[in-house]
Amino acid sequence: MKKIGIGVLGATGMVGQTIIKLMENHPWFEVREVAASEKSAGKTYEEVMVNRWSASEEIPETVRNMKLKDARPGIDCDMVLSALDSSVASVIEKNFAKEGYMVSSNAKNHRMDDDVPLLIPEINHEHLALVERQRKERGWKGFIITDPNCSTIHLCLALKPLVDSFGIEKVAVTTMQAVSGAGYPGVPSMDIIDNVVPFIKEEEEKLETEPLKIFGIEKGMKIHNADMKISAQCNRVSVKYGHMEAVSVKFSRKPGRDEIIKSFEEFSPIKKLGLPSAPKRPVIYKEEENRPQNKLDLNAEGGMASVVGRLRECSIMDYKFVVLGHNLVRGAAGAAILNAELLKAKGYLE
Repeated sequence: MKKIGIGVLGATGMVGQTIIKLMENHPWFEVREVAASEKSAGKTYEEVMVNRWSASEEIPETVRNMKLKDARPGIDCDMVLSALDSSVASVIEKNFAKEGYMVSSNAKNHRMDDDVPLLIPEINHEHLALVERQRKERGWKGFIITDPNCSTIHLCLALKPLVDSFGIEKVAVTTMQAVSGAGYPGVPSMDIIDNVVPFIKEEEEKLETEPLKIFGIEKGMKIHNADMKISAQCNRVSVKYGHMEAVSVKFSRKPGRDEIIKSFEEFSPIKKLGLPSAPKRPVIYKEEENRPQNKLDLNAEGGMASVVGRLRECSIMDYKFVVLGHNLVRGAAGAAILNAELLKAKGYLE
């Protein structure tokens, strides 16, 4: 099978690097172009990445000697995965969509646009219907789809089986987020070592609003937000990878503990689509009283699953539990790739 050519925008950042690493030997896609800032254009990827490549594995041979391009339309690929910084992503992604490229974006800029799908395939793949509205109303040949904030993805994956089975009225979530979530070079060492920083710009707002769109109902190419209240507190902690979230939930119908665990374990809604990056078990429940942990559970299903533990009753809400997820894999790069796979499975790349 001829592979679909992918261009990676923002290829030198941490998310871009992770996309390149995850795309190595992909059965459907191949990285055909890498693009970054104008100052990097014309140099090989290896030259630019000296002292910047953060993965434990070497730069893939297929990408090592590629010449970086300026991030503008004209690059030779069928689709682009955008890991651009939000300071430049809005205009650049629009330019690509106007010129007929399909854009799977990790940036925040277009997530809450009315005509842009904010996708987690296991939850709301029907929101792809917005693509036709986007093309029609904007007069674009291409389109933009987005994946959510890294913490939002893992929160929503844990909540989805509960929403479907029991209904959810209220959620309170407190995050403990890794320094890599701030990009490279991240939080200065003197600020984060032996410290917890109880503020991450715009993070609480994303956690409180993005799930409402994700769980919303698509009617007539318009999303009607879910009727759910979410309160979030976000903290930066001194770990390299992995976001942990302490979650309390108020149900529409309070279930038993065993019912909740069963809903986690049986949750596998897109298995039949055969997406290469989709985890067999999107939500993994750990019975041990001290799990999940970053050191032990971060790479479950290759980093594409959300790991849940410490389920117990809550004296204020109904139940509380802990969620852990890889912020760079399922929370960013892997999410953009999985969304691209969904597009192919649904016929949008033909």
